[in-house]
Amino acid sequence: MAQEDRRESMNDPARVAVTAAGVVSPLGFGLAETLESLQSARDCVSPVMRFSVTQCRCKIAGQVSDSRLLASRAQMRRSGRLHRASHMMIQALQELLTQQPEFEPELTIVGTTSGGMSYGERYYRSLTGAGDLLHAPTWIANYPAQKPVIDAQTAFGISAPCHVIANACASGTNAIGHAFECVRSGRYQRVLAGGYDALAEMVFVGFDSLQASTPEKCRPFDRHRSGMVLGEGAAVLALENLDLARERGAPVLAEIIGYGISTDNFHITQPEPSGVGARQAMERALESAHIFAADVDYINAHGTATAFNDAAEGKAISALFNGVPVSSTKSMMGHSLGAAGAIEAIVCLLTLQHQLLPANINFTTPDEDLDLNIIANEAQPSAVSIALSNSFGFGGTNASILMRKLEA
Repeated sequence: MAQEDRRESMNDPARVAVTAAGVVSPLGFGLAETLESLQSARDCVSPVMRFSVTQCRCKIAGQVSDSRLLASRAQMRRSGRLHRASHMMIQALQELLTQQPEFEPELTIVGTTSGGMSYGERYYRSLTGAGDLLHAPTWIANYPAQKPVIDAQTAFGISAPCHVIANACASGTNAIGHAFECVRSGRYQRVLAGGYDALAEMVFVGFDSLQASTPEKCRPFDRHRSGMVLGEGAAVLALENLDLARERGAPVLAEIIGYGISTDNFHITQPEPSGVGARQAMERALESAHIFAADVDYINAHGTATAFNDAAEGKAISALFNGVPVSSTKSMMGHSLGAAGAIEAIVCLLTLQHQLLPANINFTTPDEDLDLNIIANEAQPSAVSIALSNSFGFGGTNASILMRKLEA
């Protein structure tokens, strides 16, 4: 892009297209399997197998199959040394590049919370005598949060600068939102954005010790909700200047039209009870998109199924929106922390493409204190033009993005 054109584009915000996407999560490997799980309202939460949970209240999680994850990467050099998170990122990026092999990002922005935490656990245990130090160099080298992103880029010959965002459970949405603003501003034409997190024992036990995890089913917004369930996965999206994407004949899966953030600073783990922080993030996303709340057809809620989070988010949604369909797909796959916002952005993408409303499963009893139109237990066909995705994390960090279906 010429310098004069770049300056002009900064005064006239560019439109931002999603031209490809890839995902690995408990819902499945790739967009097709993910769509099938959404259509079937499949419960993809299962008993934890990666480590002992005998002393935990919660004994379930949304998990990615190791046998499938590692099988396709078995021939890759140093494959056995890489962290599971690296394999997830590689698998997700492979799907994206299969759709758009010509996509060459100028910048990569990825959110995470745990990085290679399980390798950190192994290294710590080796120092305390609970394991040997033979593999310590491998654990240390693959522990940093940027390593899975670098591994994925290296696997496909991508050398774009990498930004890692670690902003609690809003990380994945922040990464996509920041990438959106980079393209919208005209500073970049193509940005790779997403998030990843792999299940780790320390994180799992930490949430359990906070009594944030449930010993039962994950039932967001239900009157009898009793806590969250952890998950894992990775998702990436190719963001491009819409006009330039159309010029080169790239398919446009959806348009990102708005992004909003806020920080309510109420408590280290609890949201501000009135939902003011969540409301501000959604309001700012609407302002960014230059649309009204009435224009939104579906909300993929943060919906962790904890008492405080669902109450605050529910109040914020009902204060801004009048009867818009709402669901939390964490009920099906668990909460994948830094990956959640990226995976749920892809859920919204599939919602727009296939005109369906994903289900909020395990929903039996409405909460009389929350005025919400919950998509209970079964996916529903519906005309969806604009979808909102929320991610709200510990420390009062809140983020929302808006996506729109583009007609051919």
